[in-house]
Amino acid sequence: MATGRFIVRTDARGEFRFNLEASNGQVILSSEGYTTKANCLNGIASVRKHAEEDRSYERNISRTGGYHFNLKAANGQIIGTSQHYETSVGMENGIHSVMTHAPDAVTLEG
Repeated sequence: MATGRFIVRTDARGEFRFNLEASNGQVILSSEGYTTKANCLNGIASVRKHAEEDRSYERNISRTGGYHFNLKAANGQIIGTSQHYETSVGMENGIHSVMTHAPDAVTLEG
C-alpha cells in the first residue's frame, strides 16, 4: 500500500491549508485556505472519503492547453486542486496517485 501524507500548514494570512504528498514527497493535491484548523482537518477527511470515487474528479483544460483536476465533495464543493500537467495522461496519473495515496495518508503539521 502506498503511503502518502497530508501536511497541514498555516499560510501568511493565518489560514490553514493542506497538501497531499505522494510517498516520493511530490505534492499531488492542495486545499483552499480554511479559517480554522478544525475545518482544514474536515477537508482532509472529505478528501479521504471521496478520493477513490472517479466521479468526484473534475477534469479541466486551461486556455493555454494545460490540464488539472479538482476533487469535489458530493455537494460540488472543491476540496482539493491538482498541480498543472502538460498532458491528459499526466493528469490521469495524478488522479490515480490521489486515489492511491489519500485514503491511508497520515496527517502531519508542517
